[in-house]
Amino acid sequence: MYLEYFGLAKPPFRITPDTHVFFEGSQRGPALHALKYAIENGEGITKVVGEVGTGKTMLCRMLPTILYDDIDWVYLAHPSLSPDQILQEIARELRLDVDEYSDKLMVMRALHATLLKRFAANRKVVVLVEEAQEMPLQTLEELRLLSNLETDEHKLLQIVLFGQPELDEKLANRKIRQLRERITHSLYLPPLELADIHEYLNFRIRASGYIGPDLFSVSSARAIEKYSHGLIRRINILADKALLAAYAQSTTEVKDKDIKRAAQDSQYEPRRLWSWSQAVVIAVLGITLVSVEDASLKASPSTPTEVTR
Repeated sequence: MYLEYFGLAKPPFRITPDTHVFFEGSQRGPALHALKYAIENGEGITKVVGEVGTGKTMLCRMLPTILYDDIDWVYLAHPSLSPDQILQEIARELRLDVDEYSDKLMVMRALHATLLKRFAANRKVVVLVEEAQEMPLQTLEELRLLSNLETDEHKLLQIVLFGQPELDEKLANRKIRQLRERITHSLYLPPLELADIHEYLNFRIRASGYIGPDLFSVSSARAIEKYSHGLIRRINILADKALLAAYAQSTTEVKDKDIKRAAQDSQYEPRRLWSWSQAVVIAVLGITLVSVEDASLKASPSTPTEVTR
């Protein structure tokens, strides 16, 4: 609706990942190159953790665009599968001649055989698992066993796990500690900070065809930071609605009040920041409570009261 008004060739803030407008700031670029390095060097299992909406799927989609064509990719977007089901899913993605009634041993043999063939043809196989925190422990253990498939010097199958912080909690379980030991690279995607948000907003708008002064000021970026908490998905939603509001008002200025209205429409709560006075009050209350507790302990008898029979 507002594309022509702002001179845009395409919507700048879609929530679906667009690899043509990958933002390398806030450690996204280094994380992508770290993943590229791990895959090129045949590392077994790599892990990427970040909160909802921090750009994990974008990294996942970017990998095939920066690596050579000698890789066969297996995408597992719905990992809440049993160990047998995940084997079937990987076999299906690799187009193996197995059906849903094939037993586990048959699928494993077929998978091992095709991995050896592809290795002999100088091809790699990389499994990308999204929402890995949803994967059952038994299925995670099955992935570890698959990572054991190797030649004398090289892994036949590489795995990249993308998940929310709950994935780390799951990997802390002693039942799968062997899997945790196999993870060679652990990457974390933090939320964007104010300077990154300001840069990101104007980067995306210009990558979509806009020519002119910055549409998003530091002030509007600060307002978006307040309600987005630095999460890219929320940033995109707020920015899109703010541009629509500017278009409706026939202005090229993105106003803080429009961002606040967009946040209310999206039911985003502002980030709660403690002021110095609030921090002092909390500290005083804490000291008071400790003092009261100490006083009550001193007032209590040092020896237990004898029960009369």
